[in-house]
Amino acid sequence: MRALQLIKERELQITDIDPPPPPGPGEVQVAVRAVALNHIDVWGWRGMAFARRKLPLTVGAEAAGEVVAAGPDVTNLEAGQAVALYGAETCGVCRACREGRDNLCEDVAGIHGFHLDGFARERVNMKARLCVPVPEGVSIQDAACAPITFGTVEHMLFDNAKLEAGETVLVQAGGSGIGSAAIRLAKAAGATVITTVGSDEKAEKARALGADHVINYSTDRFEGVVRKLTKKKGVDVVFEHTGVDTWAGSLLSLKRGGRLVTCGSTTGITAEINLMQLFQQQYRIFGSFGCSMANIAAGLKKMAAGTRPVIDTVIDMAEIEEGLRRLESRRVFGKIVMMLS
Repeated sequence: MRALQLIKERELQITDIDPPPPPGPGEVQVAVRAVALNHIDVWGWRGMAFARRKLPLTVGAEAAGEVVAAGPDVTNLEAGQAVALYGAETCGVCRACREGRDNLCEDVAGIHGFHLDGFARERVNMKARLCVPVPEGVSIQDAACAPITFGTVEHMLFDNAKLEAGETVLVQAGGSGIGSAAIRLAKAAGATVITTVGSDEKAEKARALGADHVINYSTDRFEGVVRKLTKKKGVDVVFEHTGVDTWAGSLLSLKRGGRLVTCGSTTGITAEINLMQLFQQQYRIFGSFGCSMANIAAGLKKMAAGTRPVIDTVIDMAEIEEGLRRLESRRVFGKIVMMLS
């Protein structure tokens, strides 16, 4: 069967690999239909997966497909059922896993497509417990954006930041995959959304998604605009995922007692913080990584209700390197999805 593998840094090849055996106890075999691209794919492509991986490595961390066979003891999934695939190989038995806090697994084996072989292959055997059923009416392209994109936003905005209707949220990089999802999910929750983008073209698209205020960070200091929009009070929540370039401004955009939640560092990993500002303003800062299975299910439910991901481009396997280059250069608005069949 076909697979898309990283051979060496910045070199991907479509290869032929052996198909998986019949699914074992507790497993299902899934025909992978769609893989959504993320910055974690860019990091792996650049050779930033650190240790614990061997090349060639099958790529792809976020995907959806169709169950084609169920192994012994699997009763909750059946052939023909669409599923979204959880991207981390969790243990399933530690306290965090038992309590549904999957992204805090105490014995996680790694992340598919980064440390472990990923989902960009025609078939994969998965533990049934790591497959989330896709509701009726959700396309496979949209479902492929649930395990990381919608799941991450669900965990950030609602588990960690506790965003509520009537509050104001600043969404950094609203043209990105999770940024565009955050705009839609925050608006659906009844929040006022301020977002930043890097061009006038992206600004128009962000407004079309429902953002109440859009700031072009290439022409304006976003923190100054935020203070004006909020009459110097600041926002209740900052949705941060860009890193050093926006960190200080994001803190200055918060109201007293505001919450900042961050899941990324694409512009750098080391930032400074004014401790006096932190405790005097009583900021609450949350680090957020990945999501739980429940977050994915919640995201899929919201897709079924009409809050869909923004799809920038649909590509095939042969176009993957161009897709990653576009993602790396931020020449996208929303998600790039690679179709396998």
